[in-house]
Amino acid sequence: MGRAGEGADMQTTLADNPWLSLVGAATLLAAVAWIANALTKRIFLVLVRRVAKRTRSVWDDRLVERKVFDRVANLAPALVVFYGIALALGVTPPEVAGGTDPAFLGLTFVVVRRVALAFMVLTGALAVGAFLAAVDDIYRQTYEEANERPIKGYLQVLAIFVYIAAGIVILAILADRSPVVFLSGLGALTAVLLLVFKDTILSLVASVQIMSNDMIRIGDWVEMPQAHADGDVIDIALHTVKIQNWDKTITTVPTHRFISDSFRNWRGMSEAGGRRIKRALHLDVNSVRFLTEEELERLSRYELLREYMTRKQEELAEANRARAARAGEGEAIVPERRRLTNLGTFRAYAQAYLRDHPSVHQGMTVLARQLAPGPEGVPLELYCFTADTAWAEYERIQGDLFDHLMAILPEFGLRAYQKPAGTDVAVARADGASPGLTVPLD
Repeated sequence: MGRAGEGADMQTTLADNPWLSLVGAATLLAAVAWIANALTKRIFLVLVRRVAKRTRSVWDDRLVERKVFDRVANLAPALVVFYGIALALGVTPPEVAGGTDPAFLGLTFVVVRRVALAFMVLTGALAVGAFLAAVDDIYRQTYEEANERPIKGYLQVLAIFVYIAAGIVILAILADRSPVVFLSGLGALTAVLLLVFKDTILSLVASVQIMSNDMIRIGDWVEMPQAHADGDVIDIALHTVKIQNWDKTITTVPTHRFISDSFRNWRGMSEAGGRRIKRALHLDVNSVRFLTEEELERLSRYELLREYMTRKQEELAEANRARAARAGEGEAIVPERRRLTNLGTFRAYAQAYLRDHPSVHQGMTVLARQLAPGPEGVPLELYCFTADTAWAEYERIQGDLFDHLMAILPEFGLRAYQKPAGTDVAVARADGASPGLTVPLD
């Protein structure tokens, strides 16, 4: 009788104190939800990760890395709360709709179910967003054309729509209104939405134009001085394009700036297979002169100049004979003679040297040209393309070409021009120049 009386008293106490009953039921429901969450994380997720490691496909690995299944697993405790709140409170949806006694049970039931449902919608949206990110990873890893046609920007736009739709649904659930009510109110907020999503709209339009016109790809060498960007494109997203500069820093440029601002893409150089050399060798004007007979004979033995020297000397000899015949004999007139100069011969040698060099691309322009003389002498410019576009090889080839041409200048009686240095002044004074000798530095 004593224990039966204590049980009856406890039931009477719980009946008289509904708050105590509610707290106990909520505690029990929270414990069950926690157990469901723990079991899901320790069994379901562990099993999924093990299966993903053993399969050969890459898509399940990317889904695991992006934590798609982790977000799906968060639905388990929400489902327990959504369906278990009725049992915990001892009510049913029809009873809540018809009005329960006491009323706070119905209110608690409605609020808890709405919050649980809103949480499930949010978790589903996050899972979809993670899935879209995993799709981009799978696309870039699986398909070769991923660098040429990235889809990350389009997937991000789709994710934005998913998040917006989820936000509207969550508000509708919490407010117990139809989503149509919130969608109809968006018309009045169009101007505000355009202002808020201005960058997103610009970036979306820019992404479409960039992809349709094939303006940039991942891996392209892009140069945009106004953004202090000069390096390789490593990521193309909806709002930004990431460029890794040559000093290994990262420059983030808004996507729409590739439409509004000018930039240089060096992809054409890489695809053409040749990298341009456009550099001048400055020669001292005072060293330019006609070649002597001895120099003509010596330079004619050069392999690269043999054909040029033979052809040129025959051409000049014929021109000089014709001019001498027109001038007549016995007259006090010195006929104009055409002669070879050391600069012209060196220019021909440089042209032949470029044509014979194995590292110079022979399918592109190969030119050694003389530019207008100036304060720094006579520029002899080399205009050609290397057969290798790699930066290190390009610099090596360019250095080898100019090393050789500068070293062979004395064979033609030419000197490279450079402004006088302090040692030049010292040597001039040591050679007996007057103390007041000045050497112009300009």
